[in-house]
Amino acid sequence: MSALIEYKNVEIHQADQIVLHDVNLTVERGEMIYLLGKVGSGKSSLMKTFYGALPIISGEAKVLDYDMCTIRRRKLPYLRRRLGIIFQDYKLLTDRSVEENLLFVLRATGWKDKKLMADHVREVLEQVGMETKAYKRPYELSGGEQQRVVIARALLNTPEIILADEPTGNLDAETGKEIMDLLYSISQAGITVLMSTHNRQWPELYPGKKWSFEGGRIII
Repeated sequence: MSALIEYKNVEIHQADQIVLHDVNLTVERGEMIYLLGKVGSGKSSLMKTFYGALPIISGEAKVLDYDMCTIRRRKLPYLRRRLGIIFQDYKLLTDRSVEENLLFVLRATGWKDKKLMADHVREVLEQVGMETKAYKRPYELSGGEQQRVVIARALLNTPEIILADEPTGNLDAETGKEIMDLLYSISQAGITVLMSTHNRQWPELYPGKKWSFEGGRIII
């Protein structure tokens, strides 16, 4: 089975600055991988290249068999449907309920059957323990509850990879641990999870690979 992500001698720029160089990495199915480093060390920039939000300048880069050096803009939605993206700041639609947030994503990715959509939303909310909060708006939820909804959103299209950018960064320790329990169980079920974090305790509590970002390089 081929790797889900494979980068060889990749260079990544942000504006006119080289953020990362000599990036060589391989990601296999079902791995839990931690991206560790200071703010500005390139963790988010690397993640953005995985879903085509930041271009690859040089080298070879494949994500789910898409060539990220030559991928056309019209192909990006098809790649992104196979990824689940979890943002630190949630990015939920505040004027809609939890259920409506998730239905919006399903409609945007081509789902049509209303009953199948409703059933699927209920399934993913049950998976993250939010089935009783489907009618609430995001501002009526705690930070931890909002992050659970974001994880549910990331699971909607049965992704092969979940990219989590500081998913516990805005949460207290207890709530952060609950979110880590959830993400780790997802990785144990066979979905690859790549997670950037400042919290070096998580890899000790939830074992996985560690990538350290230092001086424009990734130490694996």
